[in-house]
Amino acid sequence: MKFLRQLRGELRKLFGRRRTYIGYFVFLAMEAIILFVFKLEKTQDGMRDLIERNGFGFSQYYSSLTVTYMVMGLSMFLLGSIYFALVSGDIVAKEAEDGNLRLVLARPVSRLRILSLKYAAVSIYTITFVLFVGITGYAMSVAALGWDGGLFVWNYKMKVFSVFPDWWSGIGRIGLAALGIGVSMITLSSIAFTFSCFKMKPAAATIMALSILFVDLVLQEFPFFKPYEQYFVTWRMSSWVYLLETSISWPKLAMSYLFLFGLNATLFLIGYTAFRLRDFKT
Repeated sequence: MKFLRQLRGELRKLFGRRRTYIGYFVFLAMEAIILFVFKLEKTQDGMRDLIERNGFGFSQYYSSLTVTYMVMGLSMFLLGSIYFALVSGDIVAKEAEDGNLRLVLARPVSRLRILSLKYAAVSIYTITFVLFVGITGYAMSVAALGWDGGLFVWNYKMKVFSVFPDWWSGIGRIGLAALGIGVSMITLSSIAFTFSCFKMKPAAATIMALSILFVDLVLQEFPFFKPYEQYFVTWRMSSWVYLLETSISWPKLAMSYLFLFGLNATLFLIGYTAFRLRDFKT
């Protein structure tokens, strides 16, 4: 219970900072722009060609569920990663820079407890942010396209193609996919969190985390790295798409998420070791 009380205090601090909300406003604006574009005739023609070329009805699958899937799938890695890295890279480094950690460590509390609370806070922020994007994206899609219709899923990179003809099955899979994205993105938050534990500026921790992410993404695009794509972190993070298969491949999901959980634990231990060895008195 004491840990939960302290976690609530950590979350109040996290959500009390203005920069925490930058991503929320940016995604709301981006979703509005995307939905405006999806209402344009040329965009609808392109989607009609894709859907009908695969033998399905445009009117049934050009829906709020399909648009929500595209909004989350296309934007979260490239745009959402900026805000996850910003918040996670800031949570330890900023307090160390301001001298707040010196005051906290004057109390009888272990450094492991402090880092565990902060890591739990950024993990909760990451998952809730993804759920926020999913809910608001779906709400805007319903306002623009209506609530009915099926779900059309097509992902060339992960070799996933599936359709869900009715709303109930589609909304369930979208919710499951949003949760999967949130868990996947904790890995990026973990990278930024680890750099934040070292003696560096918050901006430096953010930039280092984003650099690792984008280098990983760029290297995957080279043809000679294709046989080794399963070793890339971002490829493993993209495994949430398997939650949208008609028949979910649980072994593939388990393999990827066990890899990510192991990486997260390793990153936390590296960050804790660096944090434990730091001298905050001078």
